[in-house]
Amino acid sequence: MIDFLISSQGIVSLSQAASIIGNLIVVALPLILVAYAGMTSERSGVINLGLEGMMVFGAFAGFFTLKMLDEPVQNGGFPAQLAVFLAILAAALFGFLSSLLLSFAAIRLKANQTIVGTAINILAPAFAILVAWAVFGQGMTAMTDGTPRWCYIGSELAISSSAISPETSTGGLVAYFFSNVFMQNFFLTTPLIIALLVFVAVFLFRTRTGLRLRACGENPQAADSVGIKVSRMRYLGTSISGTLAGIGGFALCLSIGYEATVIGFGFLALAVMIFGNWKPLPIVLGGFVYAFARVIASSGLIPQIPGVSRSEDLYYCLPYLLTLVVLIFASRRSHAPKAEGIPYDKSAR
Repeated sequence: MIDFLISSQGIVSLSQAASIIGNLIVVALPLILVAYAGMTSERSGVINLGLEGMMVFGAFAGFFTLKMLDEPVQNGGFPAQLAVFLAILAAALFGFLSSLLLSFAAIRLKANQTIVGTAINILAPAFAILVAWAVFGQGMTAMTDGTPRWCYIGSELAISSSAISPETSTGGLVAYFFSNVFMQNFFLTTPLIIALLVFVAVFLFRTRTGLRLRACGENPQAADSVGIKVSRMRYLGTSISGTLAGIGGFALCLSIGYEATVIGFGFLALAVMIFGNWKPLPIVLGGFVYAFARVIASSGLIPQIPGVSRSEDLYYCLPYLLTLVVLIFASRRSHAPKAEGIPYDKSAR
């Protein structure tokens, strides 16, 4: 779970600042990645309201893999980094497979995309709970007792030595600060997500295939008239979307914990996508704004509300209230792909 370091007098603010920055990044990046997933699908012309469910599928697959490999890793018989890599692959695979439900129904069967996405959101947690119950004898409970330390970039040795206090860090306060940020908080998924964000942005807006995919979301009839396979491009868009959402769900649950739910972050990602107007850089900005609201709400820095015993629970509503406000104002200037949500019909040219 996300935690904040409270140390002795004189370094509380430093450790909190390091922890807030680290947690801001590990929460924001998965949220941005899933928003990119929604952008990729909708740029191809398919509305993906099933992001929440695809995130759950990915998180389940990733944590299931970690659970299966936990004992071999602890016994030293299996490389820890390879285990995390396999968990990421499993999350990507399950995200991809869940996206096929959307693409087959929406593209091949021309079903209502909103209903299909909602069905995926309902199916995913039920599937995760059923399998967890059948395999482990438990339902909506964590598959692991906290996130395994080997999922972090920093090793136990690095954390127990240079990052424990400013006095033990050879570089003083600066080294202590960056050790806390980069060693204690970042997961192995963090650099991968950064690379994926760059790749998706370049793919969509700097490659010929990306241009063709976007054309299918704007004017599929015109795209078809110049030889672009609209259905193929839309399958590509939804497949990339599901893969990214699966990885994003696993990465997010590394920080917030896994209990067969992503607590609405799939819908937050849709709000970030709309806030960013289906463009990469504004989506990144929006993702950090939403993540900041989440991290501050859980940091304990906001004063308690008098007369309310658990006022911190009210602060967890901040990202969702922000969603409502943003959607009210962003809807006026949003420019969604013109053909999104409209099944392509060749005869309607």
